[in-house]
Amino acid sequence: MERSLRGQVAVVGVGETEYFKRGQSPDAEFKLALKAILNACANAGISAKKVDGFASFSNDRSDPSRLAAALGCDELRFSNMQWGGGGGGGSAAVANAAAAIATGIADCVVVFRALAQGQFGRFGQGPRRNSIAGDMAHTVPFGLMSPAQMFAMKVQRFMADHGVKQAALRAISLASYEHAQNNPRAVMYEKPLDEATYDASRWIVEPFHLYDCCQENDGAAAMILVSADRAKDFANEPAYVLGAVAGSHYRAGAGVHNTPDYATSTFKTLAPRLYEMAGVTPADVDVLQSYENFTGGVLMSIVEHGFCTPDGCNEYFVKERFVAPSGALPLNTSGGNLAECYMHGLGLNIEAVRQLWGASTNQVRDASVSMVISGPMVTPVSACIFGKEAVL
Repeated sequence: MERSLRGQVAVVGVGETEYFKRGQSPDAEFKLALKAILNACANAGISAKKVDGFASFSNDRSDPSRLAAALGCDELRFSNMQWGGGGGGGSAAVANAAAAIATGIADCVVVFRALAQGQFGRFGQGPRRNSIAGDMAHTVPFGLMSPAQMFAMKVQRFMADHGVKQAALRAISLASYEHAQNNPRAVMYEKPLDEATYDASRWIVEPFHLYDCCQENDGAAAMILVSADRAKDFANEPAYVLGAVAGSHYRAGAGVHNTPDYATSTFKTLAPRLYEMAGVTPADVDVLQSYENFTGGVLMSIVEHGFCTPDGCNEYFVKERFVAPSGALPLNTSGGNLAECYMHGLGLNIEAVRQLWGASTNQVRDASVSMVISGPMVTPVSACIFGKEAVL
């Protein structure tokens, strides 16, 4: 008996709050989660009372039992959060929700993520405390403190090994910012970026300029998933889950920067499983949303998902390839984490669905296969592929 999620579950609604610069949301994190879920339910045309499952990731603090009580859900049947920090669980939460629905554990599951950095503290800073324990005790004394510093080392190694130039990273940033100029939801809407401004921006830590780094935002996002046999009862066209995977390779979780395969985005073992489940190849992907904690992670992720060879990055990574609608591989078409909003990457999954609905602000013509890569360089990571009915 073949075991697969392919075509068994679909997204039928999406919702977001307004996105704010970190610390500027007037609402607490829990209220933001409720708003996004209610917006997703309204988009799907379903009462929040009928939601019976919740899936999130990355230490989300909005407890599902409390959410279910506040929303008045008739019953709570599924409550799940993916292990791991960073955005590596963005597509894993979709996989977990889909698995619960496909196996009959729940009927209508919300995938969500909420952040209020003004309430709970910034993600992008190094620790500010009197004592350090665990892995960070081996790195902080030497100045390796923040996410930018930690991930820069992996990207520097990859770029040195394969002769990748700064312009490849710049192309990713420019494409994201260009897409944001058409997206009124984007925090960087009406704030365009050009090559000269990118090049003149301050270094955060080499090879990352300011515009290579994701934003820090407050807000929330949510998606409604139901079984395929129910999906056609909703107003939105079903965006079917073709494939969804999570995990990491051998000793990817080795501490203190001691993993044997160091210069990787952690997708080498996942990508083949993803394509096998989805029944597609890289050539079939019409539009890609690839998580940008930093642009270097996008570059390595695209390589490890088979769109480009490691030694071909300088030729492949040019802005024209990534800009919708005319680019060969439209990338981060909402503006992504760099220019729309950093909602731990769940906004990328929402944009992937909008592309299949024909509802993106940077719509790719006739998009039928839409892919999401979540959280490069952490462990575990995840990825998913959505498709229209014609692809099944």
